[in-house]
Parts: sequence; structure tokens; C-alpha cells
Amino acid sequence: MEWGSQSAAVRRLRVGVERRGSPAAPGQEGREASEQGPLLGSPRDWARKGGDGGRAAGSGLSEARAAVALLLYLLGLRLLVQLSLRQLVLPASSGPRPEFSALRARNYLEHITSIGPRTTGSLENEVLTVNYLLEQIKLIKAESSSIHKISVDVQRPTGSFSIDFLGGFTSYYDNITNVVVKLEPRNGAQHAVLSNCHFDSVANSPGASDDAVSCSVMLEILRVLSTSSEALQHAVIFLFNGAEENVLQASHGFITQHPWANLIRAFINLEAAGVGGKELVFQTGPENPWLVQAYVLAAKHPFASVVAQEVFQSGIIPSDTDFRIYRDFGSIPGIDLAFIENGYIYHTRYDTSDRILTDSIQRAGDNILAVLKYLATSDRLASSFEYRHGNMVFFDVLGLFVIAYPARVGSIINYMVVVAVALYLGKKFLKPKQKVANYTKDFFCGLGITLISWFTSLVTVLIIAVFISLIGQSLSWYNHFYVSVCLYGTAAVAKITLVHTLAKRFYYVHTSEHYLGEVFFDISLFVHCGSLLLLTSQGLCSAFISAIWVVFPLLTKLLINKEFKENGAKGRFILIYLLGMFIPYLYALYLIWAVFEMFTPILGRSGSEIPPDVVLASILALCTMILSSYFISFIYLAKNTKVTIFALASVCAVTLLLVCSGIFFPYSADPANPKPKRVFLQHLTRTFHGLDGNIVKRDSGIWINGFDYTGMSHITPHIPEINDTIRAPCEEAAPLCGFPWYLPVHFLIRKNWYLPAPEVSPGNPSRFRLISKEQTPSESVKLTFEVTGPSHMSFYVRTHEGSTLSRWSLGNGTPITSKGGDYFVFYSHGLQASPWQFWIDVQVSEEHPEGMVTVAIAAHYFSGEDKRSPQLDALKNSQKRDREKSFKQQKI
Repeated sequence: MEWGSQSAAVRRLRVGVERRGSPAAPGQEGREASEQGPLLGSPRDWARKGGDGGRAAGSGLSEARAAVALLLYLLGLRLLVQLSLRQLVLPASSGPRPEFSALRARNYLEHITSIGPRTTGSLENEVLTVNYLLEQIKLIKAESSSIHKISVDVQRPTGSFSIDFLGGFTSYYDNITNVVVKLEPRNGAQHAVLSNCHFDSVANSPGASDDAVSCSVMLEILRVLSTSSEALQHAVIFLFNGAEENVLQASHGFITQHPWANLIRAFINLEAAGVGGKELVFQTGPENPWLVQAYVLAAKHPFASVVAQEVFQSGIIPSDTDFRIYRDFGSIPGIDLAFIENGYIYHTRYDTSDRILTDSIQRAGDNILAVLKYLATSDRLASSFEYRHGNMVFFDVLGLFVIAYPARVGSIINYMVVVAVALYLGKKFLKPKQKVANYTKDFFCGLGITLISWFTSLVTVLIIAVFISLIGQSLSWYNHFYVSVCLYGTAAVAKITLVHTLAKRFYYVHTSEHYLGEVFFDISLFVHCGSLLLLTSQGLCSAFISAIWVVFPLLTKLLINKEFKENGAKGRFILIYLLGMFIPYLYALYLIWAVFEMFTPILGRSGSEIPPDVVLASILALCTMILSSYFISFIYLAKNTKVTIFALASVCAVTLLLVCSGIFFPYSADPANPKPKRVFLQHLTRTFHGLDGNIVKRDSGIWINGFDYTGMSHITPHIPEINDTIRAPCEEAAPLCGFPWYLPVHFLIRKNWYLPAPEVSPGNPSRFRLISKEQTPSESVKLTFEVTGPSHMSFYVRTHEGSTLSRWSLGNGTPITSKGGDYFVFYSHGLQASPWQFWIDVQVSEEHPEGMVTVAIAAHYFSGEDKRSPQLDALKNSQKRDREKSFKQQKI
């Protein structure tokens, strides 16, 4: 088949001439000229010779018919995706009662979250939650089968490590808590699989999804496995860790210090980036494809994608999990799972147990129980190190099953697909010169037009996004996602359609629509093939997506060869064509949903330096380019596109006006579906000392950090004292601008405010002193410090000119800097801890003898009475009234 093939077009033209019954010489000459067309040039040539005959020969599509067909097609696919995502647990018409009880797990969840926020070092975390876990484990142990043995240990590790997360910093922990349970055969086991969750939470959040629900699921799995009459071959170790939110400290303490850690050959980490929904497998390995195969074979309701793995490990998402610790410090392969839906309330006070569906708990329990049981009875677990031979390509199909194959096999398949496309296109380019000359020209001109349409589409949406950001209306789509589609999506589609319409009207004059459809189909195939080749050459497993976008369209085109020749661009042809595109478009929409489900909430907490509208507009433009690729040919097959362009432009213009008017408030305090603005408030007192130890400056105030790009623009009208007149000044000589950053994220949040307020006097103040200063044999100066204070503190170092920090007693002994160039150390301890002592080694040049380093200590109060102050409570209440007022205004 060839769309608008020359021979077919000529036959149609010839028949038309004969039917006019013109035996005269002019008619005969017309036929002879037509018959020479295929030999002498492209359909453009014979179309020009026959006047408008070439355009008339093709049965152009009705604009309304084409637009409605494509719209209904995409909406239908989107509905299928939505049905797949809503189907949390497949209904079981028959079969035994499920082993895992979601109701029992929910009971665990409600008890844990009823304790309240559980920050490391608090009574709630170190005593109340630990006691509850131990009580439930004791009850489970009493009910366990005689063929199993349960051992319980409460670990209180102390240690230190460095990590390159958020630009790099060092972490130190003292006397934090782990509750460890080992379930093994009665005669013991030499190997084990680890299941990990964390029961601590961020301050002020019940932490139902992150990560109490995972610990509840693990308790129920422990009960099911321990009461089972089926013997295990290997041990299963359940780690309930109590300091994950302190940047992965408890998992490091376990894997580097606990005696049971030496038994572990694989792990499953249970995490959250949202609240409820499906749990996504978003990391596996390193390497160890047998772990992916274990998930494929065992998981009852799979949801996994290597795309998520490569996106997460690229560092685009500012987050990390215990997976990194087990991989980097334990050299253990594993699987990382996380709930990803409704990330708007992740790490907020709205993360409560009632927002997690029981079906979601059942689904997670069924999957994790099945995978753990499979691993605990697998012969491969004992020698898992022997199976490290490459990565796996893996992805689920609408949650029904998982397709997985070795990455090296994927590369072979991908290159075979590239060769097939090369043969297909090469056949056209290698025809005799007089046949291919115009096709080659039209192909590369069409490629240029396509790239121009995509580039101008991207530029258009970026201009709109920058304009929206400059006028202070960022995140207008945060609470109404359809706004982004109506604003950026329609603009992108309209621009692509406009560019091709202009090309069709002014460049491809009197050229067969069917021939142009053929050319632009080939161009889309070529572009996706180029993407496939590039991704495969870079070793990315995500290249399978491009392979899908090449294989199925190519097969469809070859299969409808005869159909097109006989019927042209008629309804039956369109139906067959759209059915052939079903798989790539369905899977693309499935992935696009996951992308926006994860990234949209993240853009509401991505800092003040990254314009979220620019990011979202770019992603929408890219999605539009992908989805429009094989539909560009419809622009050339359609008789007209004026109404379509006008409709798209009108929707975009109206949406833009509404956004500029501020009608779309970004946030929501709706109890059923909250989407809060994230603001971090700290009431602090700062004291600055000179080189002689005397106080140089002392001040106090409420430090305000808005975690999104809008800053305080939506708060200032209701709390006028928060405005640009109190923007926090940077103390240039002090590390991290002289503010007590909890983590080294100052490069992401540079818009912050400092509202003067009375001094705070915590009941447990920090004390920081220099114990000793001594000259070392290596001509450096060793400074030893001692610190006491609350459960969370940060230590900052800035070297002066001519000084370098060569060694210290933290991490692996080698100091690492944060992204800003200063040294950052995060410290936490449990309920009881001895004073923190450490030393740093400073090399000083003779040219700069005055002042070696500037050091600072910050104390953070996240629990108990010290975390509150009257001024802080008053400001929070003002914000609460502001939220309620804004929500009422929306309802009106």
C-alpha cells in the first residue's frame, strides 16, 4: 500500500477522463500524459498537469468528521485508562477467602495514626509506637504455627554516613530505634529476604500513607506467614524502622550494624509518594533481573514500569528512599514500591487513615505477601549474587499483567525494528532517480515542517507559561488540572495544526492529499525510529516505548495497503487505521496519566526557583507532539481545518483570560479533596559571634518559607505584615545565608521572609562549644567540638580563603560539600543520647592566617512543647482563617 500511490491516482484520473467520453485528441493526450505520470515524477507533477484533478482525485475527509473521530478516539482510550486505574482489586467470583485481611491491617493503621505525628526522638515515636508494635508482634507470635520461629529485637544504632542527595551532605544519628522481627523455619535459615517500612513521620503529619499503612501491611503479612502451615525455605526479616524521614538513618543503622543484616540476599521496600491508590514498582536491582521475574510471577495485581525507575534515578524527582541505603551500603538488590496517587496531601496533616481505601490496602497486601512468599521459597535467593547479569525491561499492561525481558534482548529487538524501518524507507529512497526525486524532497521538507511545528508549538506554550508566571498567576491549574489542558494543550495542538495547514495551502499546492498522508506517516515513523535508536544507544530501557510507536503503526500501514487502495480515506479505512494505533496510543495515555499523577503535586512543592508553569507546559507540549505524530496525516487528508484551529484558539484564549483574571484559585481547603499550599514556619532566635567569641548580632523572628513559586502572593492580602518589606536578607559571611536550614535545599527556596518576633526560649536549648584546638603532625589544625540539644540539629561549616577541610570524624572521614559549597551535617538522636562530639581537620595556608572556618549549629524543635510559640500559633491560625475564607469564596 502507498497512500495516494501514483499508479492508483493515475487510474482514478484516467477513468474520470474515459467516463467523460472524450475520444478526441485532447482527451487522448490527457490519458497519455497521465500514464506517463508514474514514470516521470511524483503525484505533484501529474496533479499540476491535470489542474485541480490531483486534489479532486482524493476523497478528502470532512473536517468535522475527522475532528470528532479523533476526539472520541482519545476520550475512549482515556476512559479505558481511567477504568484500569480505578480497578484497585480485581473481583474474585470464586476461590478461597483471601489470606491477607485488609480490615485487620486497617485496624493496625488506625491505632498507629491515632498516636499522632511521630518524629524521631519524640515520645510518640520512640515509646508509644514502639510499644504498640511490640504488643502486636507478641500477639502474632503467640498465634504462630509450630513450624515457624519468631525472633524480635529492638535495635538502637549510632552511626554516620555521607550521601549525595540534594547536592550532598553528611548525616549523623545516635540511639535511634529499629524494631526488627525475624520469621524463619523452626530449624533456622542461612539466608533471608527483608521487608522494610518506617513508622516515623514528618512533623505535624499523621503519616498514614507515609508510611504507617506499609507497617500495618507488614504486620498483617507477618501474621499470615507465621500462622501458615506452609514451611518457608528462607527467613523473612521485617524491619520497622524509626528514622527514615531523618534522611534514611535507621535503614543505614540496620544494614551496617545489625547481625541479621548478613543474612539478607534481597529486599522489598514499602514507601509512599502519595496517599493510597495503587503501589507502583518504581525501582529494582541493581541488575538482578530475577527479582523482576519474581514480581512478574507472584504479584496478583501488578503495577510496574521501568520508565518510573529511570525517571526516579535520574534525580528529576527531589526524593529518595531506603532503597538507596540497601543498594549502596549493603550491596543488596531489591524492589522499591510506593503509593503515588494524590500527592497533594503527602507530608501534610491531611495524610490520615480515612483517605486510604480498604481496597488499596488489600491490593498492596496481596501483592507484597505473594512476592515475599515467592522469594522466601525461591532457590535463587541463596545465591542471588550469581544472577547479576544486566537490567530488565518491564512494564505492566493496564494492571493486568507484566511484560518483562532482559535489556540486552530489548536492545536486539530495538535494533531489528530500526533495520525494518530502514528497509521500508530505503525501498522508497532507492527507487530509480526519476521516481524518487520528488518524494525525497517532499519527505525532508515535510520533516522540516514537522520539526518547525513542534518547535513553534513549544515556544508558544512557553511564552504563555512565562507570561502567566510574570503576572503572578502560576499554579492556576493546581486545583483544576483541566485548566492546563485547555490553556497549554489546546495552544500546542492549534499551533501544530496551523503550521501544517499553512504548509498544505501554500507549499503543497495541487498535491494529492493521499500522497501527503503517505509522506507524513513516513516522517512520523522516521522520527520515532530516530528516538528509538537514540534511547537504545544510550542504554535506556525506556526505549521500548519508542519501539511500540514504531512497530504497531508500521504493521498497521502494511496491513491496510489493499483497504486504502480500494476505499481511500473513507470511514472503514479510518476505523482500521485507528484500531491499528490502539496499543501505542492506549499505553501512551496510561503513561501520561502516571507522569501527571506524580509530577503535578510535586510542582506544588518544588521550590521558588523553578517556574512550575514552564515545566508543566513543556511536558504538555511533549505529550502533544507524541500524540499528534501519526495524526498529522489527517490534517492533509482533511478538506479543511479552519474550524478546528478557530475552536482550539478560542478555548486557549478564553482560558488565558480567565487565568489572568485570577478566577482559578490554586489551592483548596475542601475537606473531601484538599490541595493545600505548603508553607514552612519557624520561630527562631539567631546569635552571631565574631572571631573573638563575642556576640556580634542577635535577632529573633518567624522565618517563612513558601514551598512553591507563588511565594506569599495569596497570603499577603489577608496577612499584610507578610510582604516584600520583610524579605529575608542573606548573611553573606555565614554558611547557608545564616539561616537554620533543615536540609541543604536553600538553592531551591531563595524567596523567604523573616517577620520580627520576640525571642524564643526552648526548655532544651542547644549548647555548642569548642573542646580543643591542636596542631597535627601534618601541619593542619584539628578542632574538636561538643554539642548537646534537641533531637534534631544541623551543623554548618564554611571555609575561609586559603583554608580547606581535609578530614573529619563524620561519614567515611572525607568531607563533602553541599550544592552551595558549604558543608552541611544533619544530626538526630533518640530519647536518650550522650553529648555529640566530633572533630574537623583544617589545612591553613600561611598567606591567610586570620580565620580558618566559620561554623554554626542550629537546633530544630519538631515535638513537645518547644515546637510551639504564641506568635507561631497566632500566625498559623491567621493562615487557617485565610484558607477557610478562600475556600468559601470558591464555593460562592
